[in-house]
Amino acid sequence: MSDNREQFRPEDHPNDHFLLTTVVGSYKKPKWLDRAFDLVEDDDETFGEKEFQEAKDDAARLITEEHERSGLDVVVDGEMRRKEMVEYFAHRIEGYEFNGRVKVWGHNYFDKPSVVDDVEYDEQWLVEEFEFTDDIASRPVKVPITGPYTLASWTFNEAYEDDTELAYALADLVNTEIEQLVDAGARYIQIDEPALATTPDDHAIVGECLERIVADIPDEVRIGVHVCYGDYSRIYPEILDYPVDEIDLELTNGDYEQIDVFTEPEFTHDLALGVVDNHSAEVESVAEIKENIKQGFKVVPPEQLTISPDCGLKLLPREVAYQKMANMVQAAREVEEELDAGEIEVGRAAPASADD
Repeated sequence: MSDNREQFRPEDHPNDHFLLTTVVGSYKKPKWLDRAFDLVEDDDETFGEKEFQEAKDDAARLITEEHERSGLDVVVDGEMRRKEMVEYFAHRIEGYEFNGRVKVWGHNYFDKPSVVDDVEYDEQWLVEEFEFTDDIASRPVKVPITGPYTLASWTFNEAYEDDTELAYALADLVNTEIEQLVDAGARYIQIDEPALATTPDDHAIVGECLERIVADIPDEVRIGVHVCYGDYSRIYPEILDYPVDEIDLELTNGDYEQIDVFTEPEFTHDLALGVVDNHSAEVESVAEIKENIKQGFKVVPPEQLTISPDCGLKLLPREVAYQKMANMVQAAREVEEELDAGEIEVGRAAPASADD
Protein backbone atom coordinates (compact mmCIF):
# COMPACT_ATOMS: atom_id res chain seq x y z
CA MET A 1 0.00 0.00 0.00
CA SER A 2 1.15 3.56 -0.65
CA ASP A 3 2.37 5.95 2.02
CA ASN A 4 -0.67 8.19 2.40
CA ARG A 5 -0.50 9.31 6.03
CA GLU A 6 1.51 12.51 5.42
CA GLN A 7 -1.60 14.16 3.96
CA PHE A 8 -2.94 14.31 7.53
CA ARG A 9 0.07 16.17 8.98
CA PRO A 10 -1.09 19.70 9.89
CA GLU A 11 0.68 22.47 7.99
CA ASP A 12 1.78 24.07 11.27
CA HIS A 13 2.96 20.81 12.86
CA PRO A 14 5.85 21.83 15.14
CA ASN A 15 7.95 18.64 15.13
CA ASP A 16 9.97 16.77 12.52
CA HIS A 17 8.46 13.49 13.68
CA PHE A 18 4.73 12.98 13.24
CA LEU A 19 2.58 10.63 15.27
CA LEU A 20 -0.87 10.75 13.71
CA THR A 21 -3.55 11.19 16.39
CA THR A 22 -7.18 10.18 15.94
CA VAL A 23 -10.03 8.29 17.61
CA VAL A 24 -11.75 5.01 16.78
CA GLY A 25 -15.17 6.60 16.31
CA SER A 26 -18.05 6.43 18.79
CA TYR A 27 -18.48 9.04 21.53
CA LYS A 28 -20.95 9.79 24.31
CA LYS A 29 -24.11 11.40 22.96
CA PRO A 30 -25.51 14.49 24.68
CA LYS A 31 -28.51 13.52 26.82
CA TRP A 32 -30.83 15.63 24.69
CA LEU A 33 -29.85 13.62 21.59
CA ASP A 34 -30.64 10.35 23.35
CA ARG A 35 -34.00 11.91 24.20
CA ALA A 36 -34.49 12.89 20.55
CA PHE A 37 -33.93 9.28 19.45
CA ASP A 38 -36.67 8.21 21.88
CA LEU A 39 -39.09 10.96 20.89
CA VAL A 40 -38.90 10.36 17.14
CA GLU A 41 -39.85 6.70 17.70
CA ASP A 42 -42.85 7.61 19.88
CA ASP A 43 -46.06 7.83 17.84
CA ASP A 44 -47.68 9.90 20.59
CA GLU A 45 -45.11 12.68 20.26
CA THR A 46 -45.10 15.58 17.79
CA PHE A 47 -41.32 15.45 17.53
CA GLY A 48 -40.84 14.87 13.79
CA GLU A 49 -38.08 14.11 11.31
CA LYS A 50 -37.19 17.80 10.85
CA GLU A 51 -36.60 18.28 14.58
CA PHE A 52 -34.70 14.99 14.76
CA GLN A 53 -32.40 16.04 11.91
CA GLU A 54 -31.70 19.33 13.63
CA ALA A 55 -30.83 17.54 16.87
CA LYS A 56 -28.39 15.21 15.09
CA ASP A 57 -26.79 18.11 13.22
CA ASP A 58 -26.34 20.07 16.43
CA ALA A 59 -24.75 17.08 18.18
CA ALA A 60 -22.43 16.43 15.24
CA ARG A 61 -21.25 20.05 15.36
CA LEU A 62 -20.73 19.87 19.11
CA ILE A 63 -18.69 16.66 19.16
CA THR A 64 -16.65 17.46 16.05
CA GLU A 65 -15.66 20.75 17.69
CA GLU A 66 -14.85 18.86 20.91
CA HIS A 67 -12.54 16.52 19.00
CA GLU A 68 -10.82 19.45 17.29
CA ARG A 69 -10.43 21.33 20.58
CA SER A 70 -8.59 18.32 22.02
CA GLY A 71 -6.00 18.72 19.27
CA LEU A 72 -6.64 15.55 17.25
CA ASP A 73 -5.13 15.48 13.77
CA VAL A 74 -8.06 13.54 12.31
CA VAL A 75 -11.57 13.79 13.75
CA VAL A 76 -14.98 12.13 13.51
CA ASP A 77 -18.40 13.35 14.66
CA GLY A 78 -18.61 10.69 17.38
CA GLU A 79 -21.13 8.71 15.30
CA MET A 80 -23.89 10.98 16.58
CA ARG A 81 -26.31 9.77 13.90
CA ARG A 82 -25.83 6.10 14.74
CA LYS A 83 -27.53 4.34 17.60
CA GLU A 84 -25.78 1.00 17.11
CA MET A 85 -23.05 -0.19 14.76
CA VAL A 86 -25.01 -2.96 12.99
CA GLU A 87 -28.55 -1.69 13.27
CA TYR A 88 -27.69 1.63 11.57
CA PHE A 89 -26.47 -0.07 8.40
CA ALA A 90 -29.07 -2.83 8.37
CA HIS A 91 -31.80 -0.19 8.13
CA ARG A 92 -30.18 1.02 4.90
CA ILE A 93 -29.52 -2.31 3.17
CA GLU A 94 -32.18 -4.07 1.09
CA GLY A 95 -32.70 -7.65 2.29
CA TYR A 96 -32.65 -6.88 6.03
CA GLU A 97 -35.67 -6.80 8.32
CA PHE A 98 -36.17 -6.27 12.06
CA ASN A 99 -38.21 -8.52 14.32
CA GLY A 100 -37.60 -7.09 17.79
CA ARG A 101 -34.89 -6.64 20.36
CA VAL A 102 -32.72 -9.36 21.86
CA LYS A 103 -30.78 -9.22 25.14
CA VAL A 104 -27.02 -9.20 24.62
CA TRP A 105 -25.57 -8.62 28.11
CA GLY A 106 -26.67 -7.20 31.43
CA HIS A 107 -29.57 -4.84 30.82
CA ASN A 108 -28.46 -4.06 27.26
CA TYR A 109 -30.63 -4.95 24.30
CA PHE A 110 -29.80 -5.03 20.61
CA ASP A 111 -32.29 -4.77 17.75
CA LYS A 112 -30.70 -7.73 15.98
CA PRO A 113 -31.77 -7.81 12.33
CA SER A 114 -32.39 -10.74 10.01
CA VAL A 115 -31.27 -11.14 6.40
CA VAL A 116 -34.33 -12.54 4.64
CA ASP A 117 -33.38 -11.90 1.00
CA ASP A 118 -30.37 -11.05 -1.15
CA VAL A 119 -28.67 -7.93 0.21
CA GLU A 120 -28.58 -5.00 -2.17
CA TYR A 121 -27.21 -1.45 -2.10
CA ASP A 122 -30.36 0.66 -1.98
CA GLU A 123 -29.28 4.06 -0.62
CA GLN A 124 -26.12 5.84 0.51
CA TRP A 125 -25.18 5.05 4.09
CA LEU A 126 -22.64 7.63 5.27
CA VAL A 127 -22.06 10.12 2.46
CA GLU A 128 -24.34 12.86 3.83
CA GLU A 129 -22.89 12.29 7.32
CA PHE A 130 -19.36 12.68 5.96
CA GLU A 131 -20.18 15.74 3.85
CA PHE A 132 -21.78 17.49 6.84
CA THR A 133 -18.85 16.74 9.15
CA ASP A 134 -16.25 17.58 6.51
CA ASP A 135 -17.97 20.91 5.90
CA ILE A 136 -17.94 21.96 9.56
CA ALA A 137 -14.51 20.53 10.45
CA SER A 138 -11.25 22.40 10.03
CA ARG A 139 -9.28 19.12 10.22
CA PRO A 140 -9.39 15.95 8.14
CA VAL A 141 -12.33 13.64 8.85
CA LYS A 142 -12.18 9.86 9.22
CA VAL A 143 -15.15 7.68 8.33
CA PRO A 144 -15.69 4.57 10.49
CA ILE A 145 -17.86 1.93 8.83
CA THR A 146 -18.94 -1.43 10.24
CA GLY A 147 -17.24 -4.20 8.30
CA PRO A 148 -19.06 -6.94 6.39
CA TYR A 149 -17.84 -9.78 8.59
CA THR A 150 -19.33 -8.13 11.67
CA LEU A 151 -22.52 -7.18 9.79
CA ALA A 152 -22.90 -10.84 8.85
CA SER A 153 -21.87 -12.34 12.19
CA TRP A 154 -24.21 -10.17 14.28
CA THR A 155 -27.22 -10.89 12.08
CA PHE A 156 -29.72 -13.74 11.79
CA ASN A 157 -28.91 -15.25 8.39
CA GLU A 158 -32.06 -16.62 6.76
CA ALA A 159 -31.16 -16.12 3.10
CA TYR A 160 -27.58 -17.25 2.41
CA GLU A 161 -25.96 -20.67 2.50
CA ASP A 162 -23.70 -19.54 5.36
CA ASP A 163 -22.34 -16.42 7.01
CA THR A 164 -19.29 -16.48 4.77
CA GLU A 165 -21.37 -16.02 1.63
CA LEU A 166 -23.34 -13.28 3.36
CA ALA A 167 -20.13 -11.51 4.42
CA TYR A 168 -18.79 -11.57 0.84
CA ALA A 169 -22.05 -10.13 -0.49
CA LEU A 170 -21.96 -7.38 2.13
CA ALA A 171 -18.30 -6.65 1.29
CA ASP A 172 -19.33 -5.78 -2.25
CA LEU A 173 -21.86 -3.30 -0.82
CA VAL A 174 -19.24 -1.76 1.48
CA ASN A 175 -17.03 -1.31 -1.58
CA THR A 176 -19.85 0.53 -3.34
CA GLU A 177 -20.35 2.80 -0.32
CA ILE A 178 -16.63 3.59 -0.04
CA GLU A 179 -16.53 4.48 -3.73
CA GLN A 180 -19.34 6.98 -3.02
CA LEU A 181 -17.46 8.34 -0.01
CA VAL A 182 -14.26 8.74 -2.03
CA ASP A 183 -16.20 10.64 -4.69
CA ALA A 184 -17.43 12.92 -1.90
CA GLY A 185 -13.85 13.60 -0.79
CA ALA A 186 -13.21 11.07 1.99
CA ARG A 187 -9.56 10.10 2.32
CA TYR A 188 -9.50 8.06 5.56
CA ILE A 189 -11.81 5.04 5.97
CA GLN A 190 -11.81 2.71 8.98
CA ILE A 191 -13.39 -0.74 8.68
CA ASP A 192 -14.63 -1.89 12.11
CA GLU A 193 -14.47 -5.67 12.60
CA PRO A 194 -15.03 -6.37 16.31
CA ALA A 195 -16.51 -9.78 15.51
CA LEU A 196 -13.08 -11.00 14.39
CA ALA A 197 -11.93 -10.95 18.00
CA THR A 198 -14.67 -13.39 18.97
CA THR A 199 -14.01 -15.80 16.08
CA PRO A 200 -10.36 -15.23 15.17
CA ASP A 201 -10.13 -18.42 13.13
CA ASP A 202 -12.07 -16.60 10.43
CA HIS A 203 -9.27 -14.13 9.67
CA ALA A 204 -9.07 -15.43 6.09
CA ILE A 205 -12.74 -14.57 5.53
CA VAL A 206 -12.10 -11.03 6.76
CA GLY A 207 -9.11 -10.87 4.42
CA GLU A 208 -11.24 -11.84 1.42
CA CYS A 209 -13.85 -9.29 2.45
CA LEU A 210 -11.18 -6.58 2.59
CA GLU A 211 -9.92 -7.57 -0.87
CA ARG A 212 -13.42 -6.94 -2.19
CA ILE A 213 -13.77 -3.71 -0.21
CA VAL A 214 -10.59 -2.06 -1.52
CA ALA A 215 -11.03 -3.10 -5.15
CA ASP A 216 -10.46 -0.02 -7.34
CA ILE A 217 -10.11 2.32 -4.32
CA PRO A 218 -7.35 4.90 -5.07
CA ASP A 219 -4.04 4.56 -3.23
CA GLU A 220 -4.32 8.03 -1.71
CA VAL A 221 -7.32 6.84 0.31
CA ARG A 222 -6.16 5.54 3.68
CA ILE A 223 -7.84 2.28 4.67
CA GLY A 224 -7.61 0.93 8.21
CA VAL A 225 -9.15 -2.04 9.97
CA HIS A 226 -10.05 -1.91 13.67
CA VAL A 227 -9.94 -5.14 15.71
CA CYS A 228 -11.02 -5.13 19.36
CA TYR A 229 -9.60 -7.18 22.20
CA GLY A 230 -8.90 -10.89 21.76
CA ASP A 231 -6.07 -13.38 21.50
CA TYR A 232 -4.07 -11.65 18.81
CA SER A 233 -1.70 -14.60 18.45
CA ARG A 234 -4.56 -16.38 16.68
CA ILE A 235 -4.65 -13.77 13.89
CA TYR A 236 -1.00 -12.71 13.68
CA PRO A 237 0.89 -12.72 11.34
CA GLU A 238 -2.03 -13.64 9.04
CA ILE A 239 -3.51 -10.13 9.29
CA LEU A 240 -0.38 -8.76 7.60
CA ASP A 241 -1.89 -10.10 4.38
CA TYR A 242 -4.82 -7.70 4.71
CA PRO A 243 -4.84 -5.10 1.89
CA VAL A 244 -5.01 -2.13 4.26
CA ASP A 245 -2.66 0.66 5.28
CA GLU A 246 -3.29 0.48 9.00
CA ILE A 247 -4.28 -2.09 11.63
CA ASP A 248 -5.90 -0.64 14.76
CA LEU A 249 -5.52 -2.71 17.95
CA GLU A 250 -6.82 -2.52 21.52
CA LEU A 251 -3.83 -3.08 23.81
CA THR A 252 -4.03 -0.68 26.77
CA ASN A 253 -6.79 -2.65 28.44
CA GLY A 254 -4.49 -5.69 28.60
CA ASP A 255 -1.47 -3.70 29.88
CA TYR A 256 0.36 -4.45 26.61
CA GLU A 257 0.82 -8.09 27.56
CA GLN A 258 0.34 -8.99 23.89
CA ILE A 259 2.66 -6.37 22.38
CA ASP A 260 5.40 -8.94 21.71
CA VAL A 261 3.00 -10.92 19.51
CA PHE A 262 3.57 -8.32 16.80
CA THR A 263 7.37 -8.21 16.87
CA GLU A 264 7.99 -11.44 14.94
CA PRO A 265 7.65 -11.47 12.01
CA GLU A 266 8.08 -7.77 11.26
CA PHE A 267 4.91 -5.68 11.40
CA THR A 268 4.71 -4.32 7.85
CA HIS A 269 1.57 -2.18 8.11
CA ASP A 270 1.04 1.02 10.04
CA LEU A 271 -0.02 0.35 13.63
CA ALA A 272 -2.86 2.31 15.21
CA LEU A 273 -2.05 1.75 18.87
CA GLY A 274 -4.58 2.09 21.64
CA VAL A 275 -2.93 4.20 24.36
CA VAL A 276 -5.89 5.06 26.62
CA ASP A 277 -8.42 2.62 28.06
CA ASN A 278 -11.98 3.17 26.88
CA HIS A 279 -13.26 0.83 29.64
CA SER A 280 -11.92 2.94 32.51
CA ALA A 281 -13.21 6.32 33.70
CA GLU A 282 -9.80 7.06 35.20
CA VAL A 283 -7.98 9.61 33.05
CA GLU A 284 -4.45 8.50 32.26
CA SER A 285 -1.76 11.12 32.86
CA VAL A 286 0.35 12.48 30.02
CA ALA A 287 3.35 10.66 31.49
CA GLU A 288 1.49 7.34 31.53
CA ILE A 289 0.34 7.76 27.95
CA LYS A 290 3.88 8.58 26.83
CA GLU A 291 5.03 5.23 28.20
CA ASN A 292 2.17 3.53 26.36
CA ILE A 293 3.16 5.22 23.12
CA LYS A 294 6.70 3.94 23.53
CA GLN A 295 5.31 0.40 23.62
CA GLY A 296 4.41 0.92 19.97
CA PHE A 297 8.07 1.49 19.07
CA LYS A 298 8.69 -2.17 19.89
CA VAL A 299 6.61 -2.97 16.82
CA VAL A 300 6.98 -0.12 14.30
CA PRO A 301 9.07 3.03 13.80
CA PRO A 302 7.43 6.41 14.51
CA GLU A 303 6.50 7.01 10.86
CA GLN A 304 4.25 3.92 11.01
CA LEU A 305 2.57 4.69 14.35
CA THR A 306 -0.90 6.16 14.83
CA ILE A 307 -2.04 7.15 18.33
CA SER A 308 -5.63 6.37 19.33
CA PRO A 309 -7.82 5.22 22.22
CA ASP A 310 -8.33 1.47 22.54
CA CYS A 311 -11.83 1.67 21.10
CA GLY A 312 -14.82 4.02 20.91
CA LEU A 313 -15.33 6.30 23.91
CA LYS A 314 -19.14 6.28 23.96
CA LEU A 315 -19.44 4.57 27.36
CA LEU A 316 -17.42 7.24 29.17
CA PRO A 317 -18.67 10.57 30.52
CA ARG A 318 -17.88 13.27 27.99
CA GLU A 319 -15.59 15.22 30.31
CA VAL A 320 -13.56 12.05 30.91
CA ALA A 321 -13.44 11.15 27.21
CA TYR A 322 -12.35 14.68 26.32
CA GLN A 323 -9.53 14.73 28.88
CA LYS A 324 -8.28 11.35 27.69
CA MET A 325 -8.11 12.71 24.13
CA ALA A 326 -6.41 15.93 25.18
CA ASN A 327 -3.82 14.10 27.29
CA MET A 328 -3.27 11.63 24.45
CA VAL A 329 -2.52 14.44 22.00
CA GLN A 330 -0.22 16.20 24.47
CA ALA A 331 1.66 12.95 25.09
CA ALA A 332 2.10 12.38 21.35
CA ARG A 333 3.49 15.89 20.83
CA GLU A 334 5.94 15.46 23.73
CA VAL A 335 7.10 12.09 22.41
CA GLU A 336 7.66 13.72 19.00
CA GLU A 337 9.85 16.37 20.64
CA GLU A 338 11.87 13.67 22.40
CA LEU A 339 12.25 11.76 19.14
CA ASP A 340 13.47 14.93 17.43
CA ALA A 341 16.01 15.38 20.22
CA GLY A 342 17.21 11.78 19.90
CA GLU A 343 16.12 10.98 23.45
CA ILE A 344 14.06 7.90 22.53
CA GLU A 345 15.39 4.72 20.98
CA VAL A 346 13.02 2.80 18.74
CA GLY A 347 12.87 -0.92 18.06
CA ARG A 348 13.53 -3.74 20.49
CA ALA A 349 15.38 -1.37 22.84
CA ALA A 350 12.33 0.86 23.41
CA PRO A 351 11.73 1.62 27.09
CA ALA A 352 9.33 -0.76 28.76
CA SER A 353 6.24 0.34 30.62
CA ALA A 354 6.82 1.55 34.15
CA ASP A 355 4.56 -1.29 35.23
CA ASP A 356 6.91 -3.95 33.81
